[in-house]
Amino acid sequence: MKPSMFRIVMALSAVLTAAPQVYAHHGWSEYDSNKGFKLTGKVMESGYEHPHGYVRLQAEGKTWIAVLAPPFRMENRGLAKTAIAPGATVTVEGYPHRSKADEMRAERITADGKTVELR
Repeated sequence: MKPSMFRIVMALSAVLTAAPQVYAHHGWSEYDSNKGFKLTGKVMESGYEHPHGYVRLQAEGKTWIAVLAPPFRMENRGLAKTAIAPGATVTVEGYPHRSKADEMRAERITADGKTVELR
């Protein structure tokens, strides 16, 4: 294979390998960053999974989904998986979803007395 053809094949391989990960991730424009708010409640369910963790939180008389950071970031910043286990009381601060009335993007979470920046 000629050097220039090798470069083309390698570049195409890199693009095709990255494509599924790029399309799988969503943007944050679906959340309204002009309407920040804070919720404190009981964790009903949690997921420490990729691409983002989450907590299902009982607060203010309804159940909310708070989208968290990727697990590696939460771990690196000191948020243990056990801190957001069902039954824990947490406070999340973030932005509401523009079309899903029960979902928010969490910017920070306070659990076990420790506040962790998620973004």
